[in-house]
Amino acid sequence: MNREKVEKLVNEALEENPSLFLIDLSITAANKIKVIIDGDKGVPLSECIRVSRNVEHNLDREEEDFSLEVSSPDIAEPLRFHRQYKKNIEKILKVSTEEENYEGRLIAVSDTTIQLEWKSREKKPIGKGKITVTHNKEINFEDIIQAKVKIVF
Repeated sequence: MNREKVEKLVNEALEENPSLFLIDLSITAANKIKVIIDGDKGVPLSECIRVSRNVEHNLDREEEDFSLEVSSPDIAEPLRFHRQYKKNIEKILKVSTEEENYEGRLIAVSDTTIQLEWKSREKKPIGKGKITVTHNKEINFEDIIQAKVKIVF
């Protein structure tokens, strides 16, 4: 199976909806094609079907047999692209860096950094008891080893 041809067909379908973007494209030795797409506002099933049809209808099964799967990313998968961070503003992220692990609400995304915010209970500087303290941390994209959206019920 020609990867470049499949990727071109996927990209043609994605051009019809600029809010969608390609996350991953893999083709196994047995010609199983797996396409993972994401969108700035999520990915409706109809868009997965549309992309699948564009690829399937432009490949010749007489030439090569194949199976095709088009889906959105699994919620447990780490974030890989800048656009994925932007669409998850206001959600809780678990972020791992070389130095530390953070868990907080994603409140901002720039071209080079993300900003997390979280609250913790800490001892009062004077007297007994605890107070709630808000923390902010700016993290460079290049320092992020892994970032996942935390599923909150």
